[in-house]
Amino acid sequence: MNGQKYKGIIQKYRRFLPVSGKTPVVTLNEGNTPLIYAGYLSALAGKNFEVYLKYEGLNPTGSFKDRGMTLAISKACEQKAEAVMCASTGNTSASAAAYAAVAGIKCIVLIPSGAIALGKLSQALIHGAKVLAIKGNFDQALDLAKEITRAFPITLVNSLNPYRIQGQKTASFEICDYLTDAPDFQVMPVGNAGNITAYWKGYQEYQSQGLSKRLPVMLGFQAQGSAPIVRNKIILNPETIATAIRIGNPASWPGAVAARDESGGLIDLVSDTQILSAYKMLAEKEGVFAERAIKISKTGVL
Repeated sequence: MNGQKYKGIIQKYRRFLPVSGKTPVVTLNEGNTPLIYAGYLSALAGKNFEVYLKYEGLNPTGSFKDRGMTLAISKACEQKAEAVMCASTGNTSASAAAYAAVAGIKCIVLIPSGAIALGKLSQALIHGAKVLAIKGNFDQALDLAKEITRAFPITLVNSLNPYRIQGQKTASFEICDYLTDAPDFQVMPVGNAGNITAYWKGYQEYQSQGLSKRLPVMLGFQAQGSAPIVRNKIILNPETIATAIRIGNPASWPGAVAARDESGGLIDLVSDTQILSAYKMLAEKEGVFAERAIKISKTGVL
């Protein structure tokens, strides 16, 4: 960046984002995460393939959600919001609480009782969020959050918030910048489906601006017990050990389907046994300790 200090994704990719001089930038210097060459996976894939891991765990609160949250909270502040709300099984709550703390606004989190990653819950609490557990699953928590934010002057910061998608698309910009083009394939987990929607949007924008030559084939995976897009129906009681993708009615369902169809890709399912096997393999063979909502490529990104 011409000797300038890195100050987050809004500064770096401002021309691609819906911000103006009036937008107060709330940042924790998110983004700029490494793309790690995965030698073991590349060997498994075959001699013509190079597999890379986009290590989003190095974002400030430990997940890609920070990319979307910097923009969602910044825009909420621009609109003079005094409070934000989200439904969460973990990562979103931690991110929303951290960015709300920096912005000096209130954060309210609705969680499914007994179905949240405790490490992420502790992050939300220590950042000062008001955390409320409901009897029900994530989808029911999100429905309640939508109802509350429609009735009161509180900004919803789940991926239904369009600024979340805008921020999260910057991960695909970074991949293209590093590889000097888009990968052949992009493989990722699909829960609420905002991330696959965001990546596809980012790849399309970069190509349209002549900053990459091709578009990747988008490959998404849901857990077997929580695969509404694969089964083409809402799953009322989704079940999987991968809590981050335990979602039966994805908010960004249409965006995920568009990414799949427009790229000539697929969305398929994997079992909990396969998720655990991949989780263990990444740690043992690549030195990457991933979340159990695992994120590949001839050049690829996992």
